[in-house]
Amino acid sequence: MNALARAADGFEHPMFADLRASRDLFFATGVEALNQAADAVDIRFAEQTPALLADGLHYEARIASGVIATRPGLHDRFNALVWLRHAALKRAMNARQVADIARVGPKARTRGQCALTHFDEAGAIVWIDGDDLVDAWNAHDWHALFATHRDAWGSRIALTVIGHALYEYAFEHGELPVAKALAVRVESREIERRSDRALVARWPEAEQQVADAIASGRWLADPQELRPLPFAGIPGWHVQAASREFFATTPCFRPVRAGRRYPEPVELADCNG
Repeated sequence: MNALARAADGFEHPMFADLRASRDLFFATGVEALNQAADAVDIRFAEQTPALLADGLHYEARIASGVIATRPGLHDRFNALVWLRHAALKRAMNARQVADIARVGPKARTRGQCALTHFDEAGAIVWIDGDDLVDAWNAHDWHALFATHRDAWGSRIALTVIGHALYEYAFEHGELPVAKALAVRVESREIERRSDRALVARWPEAEQQVADAIASGRWLADPQELRPLPFAGIPGWHVQAASREFFATTPCFRPVRAGRRYPEPVELADCNG
C-alpha cells in the first residue's frame, strides 16, 4: 500500500500540497462556496441540472459564456479547484475547444481537441533544465530520471499538476497516476525559487505564456506533443521510488514505444516577474 492509500486524508500526500488550503472548500456542499472563491477569476459554477441543460448549449460553449456546469462528485470538484488556480490555462483550452467545435461540429474531434482534452484531464507542466534529464525522459530511463537524478527534483525539474482527473484517480484509488506532460524548458534558478520539493504550485507569469501559446494553437495541436510522467517515480511520492526493481517491474513505468520520438521541450521567454 503506497503513501497515498495509507494517509487518513488523501490531501496529505505531496501531490495535493497545493490543494490542502482548499480542503474545506472541496468538501463544502453545493456550489455557493465555490462561487465565492470564483469571483477572483470571473467564472461561475452552476449545478448541472435539467433546467441548466435546457439551454442546449455544448459544455464548452457554456463555459465560454461564463458558466461551468458542475456535477456532484470528485471529478467536477477537483475541476473547480483547478479552475480557481489555473484559470488562464483553462480559458485558453476552452477557447480552442469552442473554436474547433465551430469549425468541425460537435460530433467530430480534431487532433488538437484530443490534445486539449488529454491535458485538461490528465495534464501536468514539467519545468525542466538540463539535457541529461530530457535524454533520460526521452528514453523512458525511469531509474535515471527519478533515482539517479533524485537531487534534481525541485532544483532542475519540477511540475505543476493541471489535470483534475489525476487528482480524482489518486484520491479515489490510493494509487499514483501517470500524467500527460507538457515539457517546458526554463532556468534552474527559477525552478528552485518557485518549487516546494518537486511541486510548483502556481507560476502565473509562465502559465500565462503557456496559455497564450495554447490559445494561438502553437502548442497542444496534437496529442503526440505530450509525454508520460508516472507520478510514482517522483522522489518522496512513493516509498519504493529509489528501488531499481520498482522501476523495472511496476506497470506504470513502461519502456518507450519503438519509433516514438518526443518533441523538444518548449521554450519560454523571460519569466522572472
